[in-house]
Amino acid sequence: MTARTGRPPAPGVGSRREPTDRQRSRPTATVRDRAAALAYRLGWTVVCHLPRRWAEWAFRQVADWLWRRNGVAVQRLEANLARVVRAAQNRPDCSVTDANADIRELARRGMHSYLRYWLEVFRLPIIPAEEIVGRMHCVGEEATAFRHLAAGRGVIFALPHMGNWDHAGAWIVLRGAGRFTTVAERLRPESLYDMFVEFRESLGMEVLPHSGGPSRFGVLAQRLRAGGLVCLLCDRDVTGSGIDVDFFGERARMMGGPAALAIRTNAALMPVTLWYDGPYWCAHIHPEIPIPAHGSSDQQIAVMTQQMASIFEDAITSHPQDWHMMQRVFAADLDERGAPAQRYDPGPLS
Repeated sequence: MTARTGRPPAPGVGSRREPTDRQRSRPTATVRDRAAALAYRLGWTVVCHLPRRWAEWAFRQVADWLWRRNGVAVQRLEANLARVVRAAQNRPDCSVTDANADIRELARRGMHSYLRYWLEVFRLPIIPAEEIVGRMHCVGEEATAFRHLAAGRGVIFALPHMGNWDHAGAWIVLRGAGRFTTVAERLRPESLYDMFVEFRESLGMEVLPHSGGPSRFGVLAQRLRAGGLVCLLCDRDVTGSGIDVDFFGERARMMGGPAALAIRTNAALMPVTLWYDGPYWCAHIHPEIPIPAHGSSDQQIAVMTQQMASIFEDAITSHPQDWHMMQRVFAADLDERGAPAQRYDPGPLS
């Protein structure tokens, strides 16, 4: 296992970079943008200096306040969780508890989980490597993934927005994966996006923007052909050209990039799901999704993305409070605002 050498500084603390051409030409940030960036910067500087129990209590209070306020994000979370519960109740092996059937209470637990994610992100620079590794319980195909990497075969970890994916990134680096490549959605203001890039690079990630710059697909394909690891959050389409899948009994739109990369580079596409279990982080590295032997590339992508969605669905059903999805995922919600549905017909492969 690779040992981490020292603790990375919090983003924007103790280091200054020369501005890039993109940064010099960016538009002037609004007051609201600057306030958001300041809040996150304070999170990385102040939270690290608070006793952990104090910080945990404070973040639980914030979670409860946001839940009681019932803003747009919480309402979207409830709408998404309602689909999870409704679909689970219709399954013959239904394991929905009374607590999970109460959508408002489930959303409250979801906000606790979501704010725990942020607390851990802010504290990750000071969490010892031994704790990052020791408090992670991983099941499944970790050894298989490392065998692929050791043999020079690229690996794609496809993840939903569950648990703490930043911690999982730090953990896989400490387990010996070395640097890996990921894609991050651009945030506003740009200074906030830069802070997150700096933070994730300090953990051992190569971060590509989801818009602008060189072709993301081309760079990811290069890394995979070189035998590298790529980690992609893909349970929500941010491109406008995602793949429609069956998800909790409805159509939802997910990223087809992981499947397309596996087909193009022969990398192993391995879904990874994350959740919390008391004080522990948990991960399940699922078996590789094989490339279908027949059909066009579009049909192959559709079949593989559907298999990925089904794995996500099972994990979310088991740990619904740890699915931090406060955006539109389901096609009915997307189509409400005029977003075009885009679906690949799997044809005879389904």
